[in-house]
Amino acid sequence: MSQQGYNLADGKLLRLATGTAILVASTLIIIKAYAYYATGSVSMLSSLTDSMLDGMASVINLLAIRFALMPPDQNHRFGHGKAEALSSLFQSALITISVIYLVYESIGKLLSPEAVTATDVGVSVMLVSVVMTLGLVTFQGWVHRRTKSLAIKADAAHYRMDLLVNLAVIAALLIDSYFQSMYADPIIALMISGYIAQEVWEIASNAIDQLMDREMAEEDRLKIFSIATGHAQVDDIHDLRTRMSGNWTFIQFHMSLDPNMTLKEAHDIADDVEDRILKAFPDAEIFIHQDPQGLAEEHDALAHQIT
Repeated sequence: MSQQGYNLADGKLLRLATGTAILVASTLIIIKAYAYYATGSVSMLSSLTDSMLDGMASVINLLAIRFALMPPDQNHRFGHGKAEALSSLFQSALITISVIYLVYESIGKLLSPEAVTATDVGVSVMLVSVVMTLGLVTFQGWVHRRTKSLAIKADAAHYRMDLLVNLAVIAALLIDSYFQSMYADPIIALMISGYIAQEVWEIASNAIDQLMDREMAEEDRLKIFSIATGHAQVDDIHDLRTRMSGNWTFIQFHMSLDPNMTLKEAHDIADDVEDRILKAFPDAEIFIHQDPQGLAEEHDALAHQIT
């Protein structure tokens, strides 16, 4: 059985990424609050609300990642990786509330349109927001590629949304200012709400998949089967089960071997198969049970299904 998890360097990266996100979110909240006060733009309000929720989500991520970084203990033998999925699910709930509020405000602006003021202030603030957010997203993307953290992925998704939101707000402010249109602002705010809702659904779905121990992708399961049965002395495998927990991947299956070989030979074959699978899935913990070939076992309906 292999052992894995976040190493010390990855743990430092995760803490740095969450700390940086909190700092950026706090700065954006302050400058966007000023811009909303100056402009009265509902699109600016949508961006401010999004940043406030991002700040809350980043704080939650910081706490969740600290918990997820804890090694397995007596009561959590499989580690604490699902703390990240719980964090992502909670973030999704927060953002859903914000989307509902933004839709309500946008419809109100459509029914009672108001002119946007101080456009230059609003545009300047949003340009600063774009630069800061782009830098943060680039850093978070690198950290996610390094650590495979679901919490960082969810946080980065929020800030990628911010980039589009910021650009949309700039467009709304400029259209309202130069074309004297009072409807572009709430219409663009509604479009932003729809986009955010779509992203939230994806984040929540991924979190639920982890919490419900959803199997790995079909192609990954077939790859595991192919690697294991590719060993010359492995007759077959069955009871293949996989799941994810944070950046932990768990793979387990039964492997059929010649019943006349020694226990040491069976152990060596299992180690060899495990090493081959680890080359394809380096962040995996693998459990292999050796069965004598031809042994009649009772299995559930899924036991022999790879797909």
